[in-house]
Parts: sequence; structure tokens; C-alpha cells
Amino acid sequence: MPAPAFLASFDSASAMLLATAAYLRGESFPALGQSRLLKPLVKVTDLLPGRAREKAFIVGGLTEAVRAAKMGRIDVAEVSRWVTREYPRRRYPAVAVGSSSGALVHLWAALGVPWLPQTFFIPVAQRVHPDDPTTALRKGLKPGRALLDANPDIQLHHMHDANQDRLMVRALTYFRFKRRTLGAEYEAFLRERLAPGGTIIIADCRKQWRTTAVGERQVFQHGAVGGATQNEFHRGGPRVAAYLHRYDSPVRRWVGPEPDSVSPEAEWGFAPQLAEDIDRFAAENGYQVRRIGFDRPSAPSPMVADLYQWWYRQRRIPARRLLIESFIVLDPWWTLRTGSVPYWMTFTMDPSLHDVQRYLDEREPYADIHLALFQNGVPNAVGWPPPERWQAVLDRAARSGRYLGRNLADFPCEMSLYARYDEALQAIPARYPMPGQLTLAQFDDFWRQSGGYPGVSWESLTPAG
Repeated sequence: MPAPAFLASFDSASAMLLATAAYLRGESFPALGQSRLLKPLVKVTDLLPGRAREKAFIVGGLTEAVRAAKMGRIDVAEVSRWVTREYPRRRYPAVAVGSSSGALVHLWAALGVPWLPQTFFIPVAQRVHPDDPTTALRKGLKPGRALLDANPDIQLHHMHDANQDRLMVRALTYFRFKRRTLGAEYEAFLRERLAPGGTIIIADCRKQWRTTAVGERQVFQHGAVGGATQNEFHRGGPRVAAYLHRYDSPVRRWVGPEPDSVSPEAEWGFAPQLAEDIDRFAAENGYQVRRIGFDRPSAPSPMVADLYQWWYRQRRIPARRLLIESFIVLDPWWTLRTGSVPYWMTFTMDPSLHDVQRYLDEREPYADIHLALFQNGVPNAVGWPPPERWQAVLDRAARSGRYLGRNLADFPCEMSLYARYDEALQAIPARYPMPGQLTLAQFDDFWRQSGGYPGVSWESLTPAG
């Protein structure tokens, strides 16, 4: 079943869902799951000058955008039908539901379980100046209300990020909806595919953001997780002023709607109403409920990397190859096939770089480090680390550090990486047998032995009722 036409394929939930489902089908996730026929066209973008390459980014996003007038005709149940049909038809010991995290994609792969996302991205075709969040909010009101009126079981988070998403928000309104209930399709999937007495794992990202309430079940989020802080989005600062000057903006700080509430972060945060519905459903159907909670989307990354090292040692596989992935540039199948330890970064900004550096500081040196950097086409954004700082990460490899794109100097404008990184993964010479799945009991053993991880919790819950 093809993905609904109104969903963005370049979003965390859609890409991570496809990567997880592909793994459970015994398949890799090449070129972000896109058609191989597009790969030659994407590689040609290397030949374009800077401005033309920027336009290629924007056009790529616009091809997936929905006209605002169509929002009232969207039925989000179509999304749930698509999600549940991506997975192989068999019984699973557990099913995960909730927040996106690339690190958890590798956990779901290790456990051999499907993941049902809570949050999805609908790009709406509307032009707005990226540095005018007030107008962005106003333009989102009518289409947002139309979407909510047609879908009473969701809440809407309108996100406007003029830093990392500067190119896209010129032409797209970022609507992310979160399911507040499981809904008929997810419930049917759980009844049919979750083993009797099985476990529903709630993936609960606790990341929040200051928002402006603009209607029932609708908030506006100025800014997003990345290189700039919430205060910089709302109050400005030297880094923001310098950034806006570089882009010849008419302003030197963003002046937008004043926040009046705190909400789950638009892309990553978990809306707790869904947990209440999961508890109800589990109690009615005799399922167990467990929760993996995490303060930010990348918080589980050190845990998952250590889990893979622990797993490889049990399988007598050397665990000296680190694969650093970012955002939607990931592939759980090739990670295991090459015996790589996965370390996932939310984005390719300073906070993610600092996380990687801290992780490497606290672990034994890796023989090989492979690096895949998500490209957003916005060099010199607030909190953007230049290529030489990423090269320093690769230089920490004891034997070999390799960038999985064509030319690290082109970061973050190398669109062709999306058509190359899978080929670079396949070029890694090591090959290991694909493993059977870890059990929840084995994961419990690992968790107890590890002593836990900062910003991550793993707990059993008693269903309500």
C-alpha cells in the first residue's frame, strides 16, 4: 500500500517507519526508501551551483506538499491503514507505539518488533517569509482548523523553524498531527498481530517546547530541536543576529507570537492522551504495558550503542566499527549485516556533535568510524558545525574514519548523499549472519547490568482498570 499522498516522506516518522518495516521483512532501507530510479537524478545535483541546489531542495519538498484547500478532506485513518500494512503478517511478542527516535529504530530491530508512530508530518503548500512567524501562524489557522474538524482524535502542532528549515518554510507550512487515541486501525493491528498476553511498549519522548495556543487541539511552535535554543527563537541573540545578517534578512531577531503554554515538542514529543488510551486497551485485552521514557530524541543513543556491543560480544562478533547516523539517514539491516555499532544523532548541529564527542570520550576507541550526515541545505545556520569539526570525529578512529557521502566539504548541501550513503554502507567489506531477535527478558538483563542511562527510563506499567 503506498503512503498517503499528503504525508511527507522526508519526515522522521515516515522514514523510520519504513526502515523498521523493511528490516522486519528482511530488507535494507536504501536511499531513504525512495525509488532507485531517482538516484541518478539526485546525484546530478552535485553539479548544480549553490542557488540552483537550494531551489532543488525546495522543489523536492514542494512535490510532496498539499494544497491548503484540501485539508478538510484528509482522513488520518488512511495513515494508520498504511502503517499497519507495511509490516509482515505474523505474531509479535511486543509492539511499540509512540515517539520517533532513530536510536529506537535499532532497538525495535533488535527486538524484532513493529513500531506504530504517534506523530506524522503534513506539508502544506503556502508561501511565507521564513523570518515572519506571525504571518506563518495566521496562514496556518484556517487549514489547521479544517484538518482538526475532519479528524476529532488528533491534535495539531504547527511548527515554524527558520533556522534549520529555512529553505523549506519559504514554501511549506509544517503541520504535525499527533494521535490522541489508538484508533480502529491500530487497535485491529494489535489484536491480530500482538501475541496473547504480549507487551505494548510506549515510546515516550518527554521533550517539550513553549507554544502558543491558537484553538482547541491546535498550537503554534516557533522553532524546533536543533542548533538554536528556545530563548534564541523567542528573544534573539548575537548568533541569531549574525545568522539573519548572513541571509540578508530585514530583521535581526525573530518576533513572533508570545508563548502561553508548554506542549510536547511538535516532531518528537509524546502526547500523553495516547498513553491513557493504550492503558485502557491493554486492560480490556489482557496485554502488558511497558514504557521507555527519554528526555530528548537522542537520549537512548548511548544505550542502544552499548546494547549492540553487548549483543555482538554474545555472538562473538568484534564490536569495533561505529556507524554514526543522523535524522532519517539510517539503515538497521546493513548495520547488523556489517557488524556495526549504531550511534544515532537527532540532527547534524552542535548539540548532536557534542553528544557524539561525549560518547567517544567515555568509550574505548573504535577501530573504524563511518559517518552519515543529514543535509538540510542551510550552511552557517545557528549552531551549525563546519565540516572540519566532523572530520575531527572521523580522525578519532584508531584505524579508519570514513564519510559516507561524496565530499564532506559540501556539507550540509550535498543532496547526493541521499543516493550514496546506502552504496557506501554496502562497500563495507565485513559481513555477518543476520541474528535472531533479542527477547524482552534479554533486554531486561542488559538494562540491569548497565545500571541505567541518564535521561532514559525503562519501566513496567499496570494497565488501568
